[in-house]
Amino acid sequence: MIRSFILTVVCGLMLIAWGRNAQAADAKAKTKSSAKLGVIELSGSLSEGAGQAGLFGDVSPNLSRMLERLDQAAHDEKIAGVLLEIRDVELGRGKIHELRTAIAALRKAGKKVYADLRSVEGPQYLLASACDEIMMPESGTLAITGVRAEVTFYKDLLDKLGVKAEIMQMGDYKGTGEPFTRSAMSPEFRRDIELLLDDVYNQLIDTVAADRKLDRGRVKDLIDEGIFTGTEAKEAGLIDRVAYRDEFLTDLANQLKVDEIELEPNYGKKKVDTDFSGFNGFLKLIQLMTGGDESTHSSKNKKIAVVYVVGEIVDGRGGGGMFGGEAIGGDEMLKALAQAEEDPKVVAIVLRIDSPGGSALASDLVWRAVVSSKKPIVASMGDVAASGGYYIAMGTKKIIAEPGTITGSIGVVGGKIALKGLMDKVGVKTETISRGKNSGWLSSVEPFSPSERDAWTRTMKDMYRQFTTKAAAGRQLDVKHLRDDLAGGRVYTGRVAVSNKLVDKLGTLDDAVAEAKSMAGLKPDEPIDRLILPKPKTIFESLFGADADVETRMGISLPEELRPLAQGLRDVALFRRALSQPAATVMPFRLELK
Repeated sequence: MIRSFILTVVCGLMLIAWGRNAQAADAKAKTKSSAKLGVIELSGSLSEGAGQAGLFGDVSPNLSRMLERLDQAAHDEKIAGVLLEIRDVELGRGKIHELRTAIAALRKAGKKVYADLRSVEGPQYLLASACDEIMMPESGTLAITGVRAEVTFYKDLLDKLGVKAEIMQMGDYKGTGEPFTRSAMSPEFRRDIELLLDDVYNQLIDTVAADRKLDRGRVKDLIDEGIFTGTEAKEAGLIDRVAYRDEFLTDLANQLKVDEIELEPNYGKKKVDTDFSGFNGFLKLIQLMTGGDESTHSSKNKKIAVVYVVGEIVDGRGGGGMFGGEAIGGDEMLKALAQAEEDPKVVAIVLRIDSPGGSALASDLVWRAVVSSKKPIVASMGDVAASGGYYIAMGTKKIIAEPGTITGSIGVVGGKIALKGLMDKVGVKTETISRGKNSGWLSSVEPFSPSERDAWTRTMKDMYRQFTTKAAAGRQLDVKHLRDDLAGGRVYTGRVAVSNKLVDKLGTLDDAVAEAKSMAGLKPDEPIDRLILPKPKTIFESLFGADADVETRMGISLPEELRPLAQGLRDVALFRRALSQPAATVMPFRLELK
């Protein structure tokens, strides 16, 4: 009896255990296998610099944050790769090279990178071609039509308004003032832009040929065909898959031998605690909106200061830019350099320059601070580092540019825009009482007198002498060779600038930081912190500061048809400000590469 009871209990326990094991095995069999992809959207202009401080820092992402997110993906073991949604990207060749380098590092780390395209043009395609695979729906379009430079001329408009632009330039190729003084390009200006475009075009062909494993001649033929549907792009070897998102994910799951692909939207975006209830929540909201640090930490690492020079260079504290964008003041740059110089943990400085230049005085004062620094300084050039942007760079120990950086433009422009004709048309009269032959040199009403023109030209000639002499000394070039063959306002891509010794080598911002570490005597693998200067603006500064344009402040948007005229009038007004001093170092005006 007892034996029978024990046997019954043992059998029951075995049945229970078997049932539980069967349930576990069945549950395991029902669990789906998956692979995760981080989804990152690339869109907009991705400005240089530290970005906006506080709560809205990731709403309008900048280049450095995007590079951080790609780097995070490279080291994240939880994801198998990245799906890049390449949308309405408006980037110069410098930023494109930075992102392509980050994509290459991601792939080298063993992560697959997939490009999700809809309708794209050349710059967006250069980002996509750096990926492992390119996907596009059959209704999408790919326009890879070459490169194009557009320079808008306002002289005929000014003539109709009765406005006279009196612009002088040092250097036959310094075409900055031509949009106001001519109805078309001068032969020298045209030739300079043609040479610039030749190299940008060749870089496009070389890059696509290497990425897509196509013959160089075949790529040229495809560029001349220009516009492709998704199916045509696949047949031409320009993309890998014609598929909708769901089809792509199904095919990829089969390829990776998993049941499903799990997507993580907005991969790497900073998470913000949005619980602002109560008094502590209110304080947290104020701190985030005013740019207060969400956390603080101390580090024993040495620092490399990265000083961003972004936008038009102006005197003083800065404000609205000549080009309708950012502007940085000379005082702001001097303060940032002094802060880096005085910080005992900072062992070297990198100037990250994305500027077409501006004030000759501000550029020269910053150049002086650069050459006087006791710490090694390396220049890293972004999309543009020309004229005043090059002036600042030439004082550093080493210059590193992106292959497509627009640089050079060593020259000087000056003059004024006289409004007398316009005022006469609208019935405004000005009476003048003056003493001194040149007292009207800054008059916004009257054109130059011969004496005033001579005085202004003399000042510009001396500024050009200073610019070329300092450039030759900084680059260890014969000054006559520099003036005759390299200066005069000529512009170059970074790749060409290396060949003529205006730039030391090609590379990214990370390469410049590595160079600065080496010059400071640090080992390549020694950890460092980056000190970003100037500090990012808060949301209040961005909305209500001097650099917020009228449309942003008032929340209005002009009709597309009126934008060229409105932009022209704004350019004239802002260019007058740039010419408030005898000399300006600024590259050819509103040059757009498309």
